[in-house]
Formats: sequence, C-alpha cells, structure tokens
Amino acid sequence: MVVHILKLCVGVDDVDHLRDIQSRRRQEQGAIRHFTRHRPKRADEIIARGSIYWIIRGHVQVRQRITAIEDAEHPEGKRCAFVLDPSLVLTEPQPRRPHQGWRYLEARDAPSDLRTGGTESRLPAPLVQKLKEIGAW
Repeated sequence: MVVHILKLCVGVDDVDHLRDIQSRRRQEQGAIRHFTRHRPKRADEIIARGSIYWIIRGHVQVRQRITAIEDAEHPEGKRCAFVLDPSLVLTEPQPRRPHQGWRYLEARDAPSDLRTGGTESRLPAPLVQKLKEIGAW
C-alpha cells in the first residue's frame, strides 16, 4: 500500500518560487530535505512510492517523490528528514484548508498529475479551480 504526505508550503507564492528555493538548497546542501519533528509511523508505506503533496496558496498544486526518510540532527534538536526527488510534478489543483504539520494523504484521495504542456499547467491553481466550479473547463 502507498501513502503520501500532505504539507503546507508556507511563504511560497507559486510552483516556480518553490522550484527556485529548492534549487538553491540543492546547490548548498547537495540534496533536498524537508525537516519535521515527528517521524511517520507509516514510513515504509511512504518510501514504497509516496510523494509529498505541497499546498500552495490554498491548493495542492505540485508533488515530489519522497526517496528516503532519515533521522537527522537539526539546530533545534532531533528531527526527521524527508529526502525529496528534485523533480516537481504538477497536479490537478485541489483546494485544501490550512493545517499545522503534515498529514497522511491516502493514494485514493491524491490529486491526479497534470498533463504536461496543457493550458491548465500555465494558469494559477485558484483560477483553474474556479473555472472547473462554474463548468467553464
């Protein structure tokens, strides 16, 4: 069974902004890691083929494959690190309310990947969602 992680992308304006931030981190640190306080109890299910789905501006917009989950030292104490594949995969925009920390996201509830190169991938997620709601998409 595969399970994913759902996480707010705080302070990020859009997918390009996330891409820029992660590109810098990868150059500085050699890998992209997202630190969290608690190690998931379902880590084996996540590492099997799971991704982290990023909520940006109130919508899930993109996902990244989680390649490993490591115990890590951090200036604030012991942490867990999700090691992320650098590839960002755009998803169907899915509205989500804010929450603290991360949440499990069952595979059946995860948004589908977007077709690459389509008009939808060039529009802001809230606009795509609104167009779908009024039946114009």
